[in-house]
Amino acid sequence: MAAGEGLMADRFAGITRVVIKIGSALLVNESRGELKRDWLKALCADVAALKAEGKDVILVSSGAVALGRRHLDLSGKLKLEEKQAAAAIGQIRLAGAYQEMLGDFGIAGAQILLTIGDTEQRRRYLNARGTINTLLSFGAIPVINENDSVATSEIRFGDNDRLAARVAQMAGAELLLLLSDIDGLYTADPRREPAAEFIPEVEAVTPQIEAMAGTARVGYGSGGMITKLKAARICTTAGCHMAILNGTVEHPIARYRETNRGTWFKAAATPLASRKLWISGILLPLGTITIDTGAVTALKKGSSLLHAGVMAVEGAFSRGDPVRVVDGEGREIARGLSAYDAAEAERLKGHKTAEIEAILGYSGRVELIHCDDMVLSRF
Repeated sequence: MAAGEGLMADRFAGITRVVIKIGSALLVNESRGELKRDWLKALCADVAALKAEGKDVILVSSGAVALGRRHLDLSGKLKLEEKQAAAAIGQIRLAGAYQEMLGDFGIAGAQILLTIGDTEQRRRYLNARGTINTLLSFGAIPVINENDSVATSEIRFGDNDRLAARVAQMAGAELLLLLSDIDGLYTADPRREPAAEFIPEVEAVTPQIEAMAGTARVGYGSGGMITKLKAARICTTAGCHMAILNGTVEHPIARYRETNRGTWFKAAATPLASRKLWISGILLPLGTITIDTGAVTALKKGSSLLHAGVMAVEGAFSRGDPVRVVDGEGREIARGLSAYDAAEAERLKGHKTAEIEAILGYSGRVELIHCDDMVLSRF
């Protein structure tokens, strides 16, 4: 944990994928329940500047309930069904605003609504990740929110800080920016303790750091410093840096890059290294793929596993499940996440990529296991 400012050069150097979380209190005028259009336009200008540098950008945005409740003339604490109704109305308005303002910079906005299950169940996780990656490959900006119109308290994140951390983890982002109404982490809540000291950098989220968190702010937002530190633990463990910065100013990201004023949480590893550690050491394999000598050689050189090199498929696994990869003598070569379920992998074994569509009836993934979803074993 550093003790002063001015420690950072350009934190964005080498960053290729950024997730930006926007809270309701920043986006919606609480007294009128209206969208802060000038602020959003300035944020979209910052996003366009990041894209112009060749960076992928994903937005995790609150605000749907806050916008919808005004239209329904709802006040105070909402019942679950009222909150869901407000979200259903507000989400259209929110998506329309992003589409309009990103469009002013020639950028397509795309709406994605997630529940916690979409980030924790492997099959849904892979589907969501695939959609996000495809949108980014087309130059679009995914605008993500929790699916409040259908989610119940049992299946909700409850705050978009942790949702943003899960999205950063899912997308393999190197940086998560949490735009807040405070400029970073302090040793105590500075609104209650003026002598609280600002913390510019955090090496690890320890119990001592967690003890510095204050309580959630009253208003539309559901988070607070507590949820931000939980988000920091999630994404830094996944190899993603995180920063808390002041989002109340116009052009908050440009301002952060100019001043370095914010709290930087250092990632424990790279996103890919963290993901591969998860695959190799945590997940229990549900099947075995036996491959020929040519495929073994290709994997050792860093290639993905193609169907043509597969000799046998064992086990009952689904798409996204972990499997062992062994050679003809049963020696483990790798572990990875299968892009197909066991029945499809059985049908595709030994076949070339050009035959996939004819065999399955749809054009599937070229690889049975992509190299980014695979960890080579020691041999």
